[in-house]
Amino acid sequence: MNIADWRRRMDEIDKKLVDLLNERSQCALEIGRIKQEQGIPIYQPARENEVLSNAESNNKGPLSHGAIRRLFERIIDEARSAERLAMHPDSDKDSK
Repeated sequence: MNIADWRRRMDEIDKKLVDLLNERSQCALEIGRIKQEQGIPIYQPARENEVLSNAESNNKGPLSHGAIRRLFERIIDEARSAERLAMHPDSDKDSK
């Protein structure tokens, strides 16, 4: 494969990543809705550590475990922000 082929492949992967991230965010919003109904705090460090550990244990490289952890920390942070915005839509008007 040449560079153009690899770039096309990366573009295809990027589209799938965006779709998966949005699907994951929708799950997080539903979980946030349930948490709100049940009076459960959004931030649950034990669950977040479980997600991070799962991501690292599924990592087969070439990204380091630290890189995977940082990526998932960011994904979790954005999911938490989306949950807060869904619960309080007037609190973050400039996020989009």
